Amino acid sequence: MNRNHRRYTGAAAAVCGAVLAVGAGLAQPAVAQSPGVVFYTGAHQTGEATPVDLTSTGCHNLAAPSASALNYAAVDVDVFFNADCRTGAPGTDSDLSFALGSLHTADFPYQAVSYRVRPMG
Repeated sequence: MNRNHRRYTGAAAAVCGAVLAVGAGLAQPAVAQSPGVVFYTGAHQTGEATPVDLTSTGCHNLAAPSASALNYAAVDVDVFFNADCRTGAPGTDSDLSFALGSLHTADFPYQAVSYRVRPMG
């Protein structure tokens, strides 16, 4: 084998290896996320995460106040700034609450302390 032939053979092997590596990376299926709603203690979905039970449509008080949430489920969630799903700004009575729509993220204007999953249908 002459010198040029070895050089071309090496280059061809390198190209084939790169193509196989890229093809193998593209052939991997995406990781499927289970539908869910998650509250976070920090803004922009940071901090401690608290997952939501989507099958329970009653009022739930959060263990820790939440500054943001991620909803990647086919349900809407009513978010409250007072305990026991009471509307109003913190410590007040009014009609203020927050509707976290399906497939949305949110940073809340106040710390969220309770929520209710809206029944589907």
